[in-house]
Amino acid sequence: MSNPSHQPFTATDTWYEDADKYWKTVPSSVDGMLGGLEVVHAPDIRDSTKFIEKLRTNHGLKTQYACDCGAGIGRVTKHFLLPQFEKVDMVEQNGQFLEVASSTYLREEKQNGRIGHMFSLGLQDFGPAKGRYDVIWCQWVLSHLTDSDLVKFLQNSADSLKHNGMVCVKENVASRGYVVDSEDSSVTRSAEVFESLFKKAGLKIIEVQTQTDFPDGLFKVKMWALQSIEFN
Repeated sequence: MSNPSHQPFTATDTWYEDADKYWKTVPSSVDGMLGGLEVVHAPDIRDSTKFIEKLRTNHGLKTQYACDCGAGIGRVTKHFLLPQFEKVDMVEQNGQFLEVASSTYLREEKQNGRIGHMFSLGLQDFGPAKGRYDVIWCQWVLSHLTDSDLVKFLQNSADSLKHNGMVCVKENVASRGYVVDSEDSSVTRSAEVFESLFKKAGLKIIEVQTQTDFPDGLFKVKMWALQSIEFN
């Protein structure tokens, strides 16, 4: 169902529980992580890599330690973050996905010490340590947070950054307002809504980029790099 309103959507009382139940039905595979659209994998990794390279070149971003939020089995960690960063933590509500990451999909990388902490919890409950990360990467996961929890998460994420670190958001965007999906308990926000929430969290936009070469008929996908308004 859709709600093309610019007012905050109203989450159900079982919003997070319903999302958890949905993801427990999803296969622990790359195809499962992408909702059967494995065709988007290559252009997704390519454009994310270009985005980080731009941040490194134009803004002096360091690439020692990243956190992959909504990591699933580690598709983004394996193919995008680990080639760019020395070490990556993973946050994922579904413990089965992390078990697959640890035992098979990222087994070698974990044994080699490239995978740090693996946090099995939802982002609404994640409180990262202060001053730990160069980048917190959030991709196709913030749709599961309510507006108030998203603002709180962004504020906590900003506090967890090292000097000149950035919170990076890569999400589907609606043409306007909100589009709510009751099947997986998620909400797709417009760029305008996202940017108003970034501002509410005390974050400023450093770079923004639109994903290219995805199949027709999908939501537009945008990437933002964010820093605290207080950071000069």
